[in-house]
Amino acid sequence: MSLRQRLARLASRLQEPQKVARFQQLCGVEALPSGSAAASADRREDDEEAEARLTGGSRRRGRQPGPPGGPQPPGSDLNQCPAKLGGGGGGAPNGVRNGLAAELGPAPSRRAGALRRNSLTGEEGQLAQVSNWPLYYLFTFGTELGNELFYVTFFPFWIWNLDPLVGRRLVVIWVLVMYLGQCTKDIIRWPRPASPPVVKLEVFYNSEYSMPSTHAMSGTAIPISMVLLTYGRWQYPLIYGLILIPCWCSLVCLSRIYMGMHSILDIIAGFLYTILILAVFYPFVDLIDNFNQTHKYAPLIIIGLHLALGIFSFTLDTWSTSRGDTAEILGSGAGIACGSHVIYNMGVVFDPSLDILPLTRPPITVTLFGKAILRILIGMAFVLIVRVVMKKITIPLACKIFSIPCDDVRKARQHMEVELPYRYITYGMVGFSITCLVPYIFFFIGIS
Repeated sequence: MSLRQRLARLASRLQEPQKVARFQQLCGVEALPSGSAAASADRREDDEEAEARLTGGSRRRGRQPGPPGGPQPPGSDLNQCPAKLGGGGGGAPNGVRNGLAAELGPAPSRRAGALRRNSLTGEEGQLAQVSNWPLYYLFTFGTELGNELFYVTFFPFWIWNLDPLVGRRLVVIWVLVMYLGQCTKDIIRWPRPASPPVVKLEVFYNSEYSMPSTHAMSGTAIPISMVLLTYGRWQYPLIYGLILIPCWCSLVCLSRIYMGMHSILDIIAGFLYTILILAVFYPFVDLIDNFNQTHKYAPLIIIGLHLALGIFSFTLDTWSTSRGDTAEILGSGAGIACGSHVIYNMGVVFDPSLDILPLTRPPITVTLFGKAILRILIGMAFVLIVRVVMKKITIPLACKIFSIPCDDVRKARQHMEVELPYRYITYGMVGFSITCLVPYIFFFIGIS
């Protein structure tokens, strides 16, 4: 057997959903027994109670037949993204059954739980028995390290409280890595692990393709870039960074297998792909950041380039949640870059001179801590207001311009003409606020 055949065989084994299911079982996650009459009755009862709570009445609904018990063939609807399915098919995308969320009582030997549903697609996490709750919460935290809530707090914290230069350059790397990862998914088009046998604890990104894992890419790029950008600029022992990188990276990567969202091969590919991207593009990060701040026509070039990349990515495949994610990433990157250009030319924020490097951690005083907390509270409140206002404006406006019905926002956002401007403009303004408007407010009230 040749080396190529051995590698192909190894890749095939690493892609098997049975290995994901085995890891989940090892961590104490199991699907509810579907063959048991008692389990079926319990789930039916829970569905009826949930329906009654939502409708305010006693109307009960019948059970829909679930998916077959065995693994699905490659062409099955259970292995397809929703954009590929015909109307009214029997299977749910990527092996997740849609239905009302149920709250389960304690099982005889295990406790049961399910994660939140996807508000955009209507999919819901699979009901599962969880016996190891410390691992459940640990991996839930790990998977949140690659979600919007983390990004919208992590990058502003760096820019407002720690080091604006490091924060800006982290965003440059994050945008590049995530964009390439999302586009690669839509080119390769591999489905997520089939369920059964995998238990889908999370479905928020289930309508996207699987290869490579962008959570793994982000979880690899951010800690490595943090160490590369701060070591030598800040005074701290290198061992701290060498401990942070494997801990952060492994937590995020393992959490995606635990949640049933990626195969082992997806995770390994995401990790290696990120190392390649960093090796090629990291030497240019300093040049890109300086260009964003100092070039006369930087804002026009930034906006045009990011918008063109967004339009290109939308042509790679039909609609899924990755369309919005890609526009959100590009919009945030463009907004942060344009904001840094404006604030730099206003002279409000200057990076420390190279003569005083390496920087040392200032003593933590009540005043320093109080200002940091105040900046976070004021800044996040302002960013949240900007996000809400821009969302209220952009979706109806895009629907009106392109004559798309706006009665059902979820369906309207499945059109590129709505989703692209909504995400790009809204998160572009969020990014601009983070690097320009909010720091100016801090400067004005004297807490910068």
